[in-house]
Amino acid sequence: MADAKPSPAFLPAHALPHPMANPGYGKRAAPDQHPRTAQDFAHLPPREAAVAAYIDRLPGGADISVKTLAKTLPYGQCALRTALNNLQRAGHLRRGREHLADSGSPRWITRTWFSRTARDDDWWAAFTRGDVPKEAPEPPDRQVGPTRSRAYILLAALGRTTPSLSLSARACEDLAPLLTEWFARGATDEYVLQTLTAGLPVPVHSPTALIRTRLTTKLPPEPEPTPPRRPPLRVLECAKCGTPGRPEALPGGTCGPCWGEVVPPGPSVPLTSTAVHAHAAAARAAMVDRRERPRL
Repeated sequence: MADAKPSPAFLPAHALPHPMANPGYGKRAAPDQHPRTAQDFAHLPPREAAVAAYIDRLPGGADISVKTLAKTLPYGQCALRTALNNLQRAGHLRRGREHLADSGSPRWITRTWFSRTARDDDWWAAFTRGDVPKEAPEPPDRQVGPTRSRAYILLAALGRTTPSLSLSARACEDLAPLLTEWFARGATDEYVLQTLTAGLPVPVHSPTALIRTRLTTKLPPEPEPTPPRRPPLRVLECAKCGTPGRPEALPGGTCGPCWGEVVPPGPSVPLTSTAVHAHAAAARAAMVDRRERPRL
């Protein structure tokens, strides 16, 4: 029976509760995806676009195995397996295994990464190494007014709660770089407000000078540097046979033999000492058995 061809929005993810995978498994969203639009999967055939749109709206950790998707979507397992392979070939999906660095466990976890934004093989290879290149943001369609920094907004709001610390726009601009350094050292808005407003003299003759002095003399110490966290170890797998391999050996997420590529036999691997002793013992046993047989 021919597969149904519903629209990409045929079954919104919030219509029915989609099953979740075991903790640590299931759908994993790729980083740095573009904002969602109505044309995200317009380049795909109808069936693949429908499946991709459904998976895209599922939460992280959702079970997106073929068997589970077949219970929710109007497609059979064979059709879904083909659709997922096509999504992998189009750059929206990769399957593999991941070992979390510093986890203390030798176990590798099966992963399925999904990207609403189609990625090429080079991007997935960089993602596997934990070195995803940052993409340049798209230029805005129209000019917008100047944005105020976090430090400027906090300084401008001082006069609302503490009238004696009301500042002009020029004073906020001049003092904002000093306060920005506080935020860089981990200071919270509440901590800054308490430091700037506690124990004020009466009256405050120059709020600008007072705040400048406090921002300079009460600057918090620099935080201790945190050691960089090692990226997780990742290995991609062939979409058809599941054989792990380097990203360069899996163009489109499929290995060479599954593409029909003829792989020459590799060099012979030398036997271990244990295997040599086992073969020698078997040969000696065969010779003894032959000597003990009666001659006809």
